[in-house]
Amino acid sequence: MGGRSGSEGVRMMGLRDVFCQERAIDMLQKAYACGRVPHAYIFAGADGVGRFTTALQWARLLLCHKPVVAGGFADSCGVCESCRIFAGGAHPDFAHVYKELREYTKDGKGKAAPVEMPIDVIREFLVDKITARPALSPRRVFVVSEGEKLNNASQNCLLKSLEEPPDFCHIILLCTRLERLLPTTRSRCQIVRFGPVAVERITQKLREMGLAGPAVEFFGRFAAGSIGRACRWGRLELDGAGIYEAKKAIVQSLAQLRYGGCLDAAERWIAMGKQIAAVWEKADEGISKSDINRRCQGLLLEMAVTAINDAMKLALGVADDIVHADQRGVIQQLAGWMGPEGCGAGVTEGYEAMRWVESSVNEKLIFEHLLLKLAEPTIMADRAAG
Repeated sequence: MGGRSGSEGVRMMGLRDVFCQERAIDMLQKAYACGRVPHAYIFAGADGVGRFTTALQWARLLLCHKPVVAGGFADSCGVCESCRIFAGGAHPDFAHVYKELREYTKDGKGKAAPVEMPIDVIREFLVDKITARPALSPRRVFVVSEGEKLNNASQNCLLKSLEEPPDFCHIILLCTRLERLLPTTRSRCQIVRFGPVAVERITQKLREMGLAGPAVEFFGRFAAGSIGRACRWGRLELDGAGIYEAKKAIVQSLAQLRYGGCLDAAERWIAMGKQIAAVWEKADEGISKSDINRRCQGLLLEMAVTAINDAMKLALGVADDIVHADQRGVIQQLAGWMGPEGCGAGVTEGYEAMRWVESSVNEKLIFEHLLLKLAEPTIMADRAAG
């Protein structure tokens, strides 16, 4: 969220500053212009494409005392009392609801960090507060992060608030997986879809952050349109996490994988994940340690899956645009021993391993199982060579 640095000449960030999401912004602008802003939204799209940034700027506009309309585009004024307090992160009519708030619920102290959104968080930080009149602005806005992690109980608890919200209240659910929301939840919300950000815009942002070398182009391709994820990796890389070196090591280990070396390879992958997690924990204290560990495991698995997918493209002769272009020769080596069918099966195994991460399966089991499955074709080859 943008803010002032003490000078009235410094303009706060607004909806105009959200880039590469013109369709989503246009949809919001049309609703605002006709005075029919829905009371419940779902901002749907991949992690890191601007959903949260847009939700913040949309909330600031809805709470603004003196909205500015220029050329048919509405935005917050950035100077009224509401905008200034919002920029300071303490607006009484705005609430960000996220699963880690469980620690601050009535019975949550001392409990382990949740994987799903606890019903207590939804009840105590949204449902129980939604009827309170605005304190400063004409409206109240609730933004719920990780809507895809709302379990059935949490969604049912939220349902009445979505069906019959007070006239002054707006709820925004941020969701990466619409299919995980109940039909009753989806049907009561206006869905705004967010698309991927252009690779060129992502790499430009990474260079502005001070990142250089082949890591810039790789993160740009690997991010799959998520500028938020790319910037997170860029910051961690600048802090010494070694993400790019880890990815090169993973691709190399896949290319040289043999059944007898799988357990050692799994140990190396786990060690790399822990190294990244250690830096991440220092950089982002707002995320639980268990969540960071899961994200690092998922990151390494995603590197492996994209490498195998690249190998399948090379094996099939359709490799005009591969993620790991900086290691094309190594990917070619991987394609040589896996073949197109083996790569297809490997991608499937990789996605299954990523689902295991979401289910909090032991990381040693995840990596060992995946690598052993990938290396099965090498058993016969090694026997024939022996």
